[in-house]
Amino acid sequence: MAHVSDDPLPFHDDPWWHKALTLAFVVIPLALTVYAIVYLWGNGIGWLELGLLVGGWSLIGLSISVGYHRLLTHGAFEAHPAVKATLLAFGSMAVQGGAADWAATHKRHHAHADEEGDPHSPLEGFWHAHLGWLFRDRFVRSGPIYEELRGDPIVRWIDDRFALMATIGLLIPGLIAFAVKGTLMGAWLGVVWGGFVRVFVGHHITWSVNSLSHMFGRRPHDTEDEARNNPIVALLGFGEGWHNNHHAYPTSAEIGHAWWQLDPGRALIRILEKMGLVWNVHRPHEDEEPEATAAADAAETAAS
Repeated sequence: MAHVSDDPLPFHDDPWWHKALTLAFVVIPLALTVYAIVYLWGNGIGWLELGLLVGGWSLIGLSISVGYHRLLTHGAFEAHPAVKATLLAFGSMAVQGGAADWAATHKRHHAHADEEGDPHSPLEGFWHAHLGWLFRDRFVRSGPIYEELRGDPIVRWIDDRFALMATIGLLIPGLIAFAVKGTLMGAWLGVVWGGFVRVFVGHHITWSVNSLSHMFGRRPHDTEDEARNNPIVALLGFGEGWHNNHHAYPTSAEIGHAWWQLDPGRALIRILEKMGLVWNVHRPHEDEEPEATAAADAAETAAS
């Protein structure tokens, strides 16, 4: 049930079992990351496990950034259906929720950034912005914009199979490790490092955009919120840490603006554009003042 019936992006009252499931998604990856560190202390880590962790996050993290965020939330470009489906399927493996509620919740963030109604502003404290909001009925899972997102058959098909996608994302590293090592212990370590540790790392990198990138960093654009350019978050989050840039130009597909601002998501979109697989790519409004454009883009984002 929504808190405000006429709100186009209403918060949703999650039942207790849904909060318990969210808690499990947070605690289980944490527990297995602690297990992995303890195991690492006595046994080290092989190149295979490290590769599954880094490679898995590179693939899935890019899909969150480019698919969930830039494509679905902001409509920063249009994509071939196969590209869209691939990005959203891999994004689901990040275990950050279905694409529709992820996008709708982020749209609300832009509509109310760092003010009353923001799902995860650090104005309510660092831990609230980082992960506390997950348990305070701050998701958008109803309303016209959410239903419009769910109306896309690709989004609906993948979201309806979110649990399957998340499970596949956990099991594939184990299957790869078993194929290489041929042992059950090898498969288990593949699941731990390429599955649960990867989920844990991905969670905290994504959550750091909400917390650290609204607290620490430079603000080259005079936006009406506290979004900041945080190079560390940008490095780990495929360009997402250039957050002041993003809030200045929300519908731009390119979050890193300067050549030196690392943005792998920008690079992937440019490659796909050259291949003809994405088009109508939005870029920063170089001929307009960013603060004027930000208000228009935020309104467009909330209405789309």
